[in-house]
Amino acid sequence: MRRLETKLGLRLLNRTTRSVAPTEAGLRLLERLTPLFSEMESALDVLNAFRDKPSGTLKLNVPSSAAWTVLPTILPPFLEAYPDIRVEVVVEDGFVDVLAIGCDAGIRYEERLEQDMVAIPIGPRVQCFATAATPGYLDKHGRPEHPRDLLSHVCLRGQFANGATPPWVFERDGEALRLDPPHRLLIRPAASIDLAISTALAGVGVIHIFEGRLRPYLESGVLEPILKPWWQQFSGPFLYYPGRRHLPARCGRVDF
Repeated sequence: MRRLETKLGLRLLNRTTRSVAPTEAGLRLLERLTPLFSEMESALDVLNAFRDKPSGTLKLNVPSSAAWTVLPTILPPFLEAYPDIRVEVVVEDGFVDVLAIGCDAGIRYEERLEQDMVAIPIGPRVQCFATAATPGYLDKHGRPEHPRDLLSHVCLRGQFANGATPPWVFERDGEALRLDPPHRLLIRPAASIDLAISTALAGVGVIHIFEGRLRPYLESGVLEPILKPWWQQFSGPFLYYPGRRHLPARCGRVDF
């Protein structure tokens, strides 16, 4: 209070050894501030509703692979458990700053995690890329025995929105191969991979994507696995978000 009086150049309180009373200037200031304090208290009361139970909007930024393989199994029970939370999902394969683009959290793989984020394992802990084609295509064009054999096959590929075309990576017994096979079909962005899958199912060529995306077709026999011992495995995705001290009060604590 003395610092405020010094800054204003006015005495706001009369002080004795037995009492403290506002001056006329202090009374005028209190009259003007009282409505503001009431408004502030009302505003804080509104926030109490957010503390009682998780509510508000949770905005997630996820790669297309997580949108296919992770979210379908966790979103329904999450929405059922937290009816007052609205979830917005932004599907984006590029590396982004989730906070800068207005998201609360993201899902990414280990090599793309930011170092200052809290990361929690989510979804399958081991995943792999699968290579496949229809039995009819393989009967006609031959079955590859080595990844390099794919260089002479019809390949269906995806391209990121930034123009990068990810290589096809294979690994076996410590040997890793990165191939850039010629393509008959290139889809951009790669998130529109449904078209590549449909084209592969039509017997046009070879596809190489997340195994989880092809599993129903592999199990039914519509697609035949190619070079399975060479399928590259990698760790599953992580849910990541800023440190706990920065979490917004609106969502409280929620569990995926």
